[in-house]
Amino acid sequence: MKIYTKKGDTGKTSLLYGKEVEKFDPRCEAYGTIDEAVASLGLVKSLSNNNELINYLTTIQKELFIIGSELATPVDTKVNPNKNLPKISKVNVTNIEKKIDRLTSDIEIENEFILPGTSTISSCLHLARAIIRRCERQIVKLYQDDQLSNIVILHYINRLSDFIFVLSKYEDRNENEEHVKVSKL
Repeated sequence: MKIYTKKGDTGKTSLLYGKEVEKFDPRCEAYGTIDEAVASLGLVKSLSNNNELINYLTTIQKELFIIGSELATPVDTKVNPNKNLPKISKVNVTNIEKKIDRLTSDIEIENEFILPGTSTISSCLHLARAIIRRCERQIVKLYQDDQLSNIVILHYINRLSDFIFVLSKYEDRNENEEHVKVSKL
């Protein structure tokens, strides 16, 4: 099988179930940013020896793939009911909230902005968080344009950026270097 199809050479791509759109379509922007987030979390995994962190990130990557497929499906698509495509649910959001609560019981969260750079892994987590925040803005746009069929995706992405922030703080909890807080500049 060849990896290239040449179908995208005209600047168009196909969403799931065949609808053709421009590559700069807001839906493509959103699921493309999901792909960036998945890749950035993969980078963090490759740098880490922490099995708990790796397991968290693997779960998130799988859930982001689900979101990517949901975003690549036009709202007006009549999906075959026999296809049980996974969807992000409130259970996924609750699971992230539980992880946030567990980790924040072990670290101090200040009400200040911090400058990333304490460690390589936490810096990469901050990069992933920024990518996820961009994706959130793109998903909000889809929602405002009535192009988001599952509002829970927005809730999930919002919680996810918080969770990734907490993971970055948790990762640095034993570092001797103190986070540089914006208020100290």
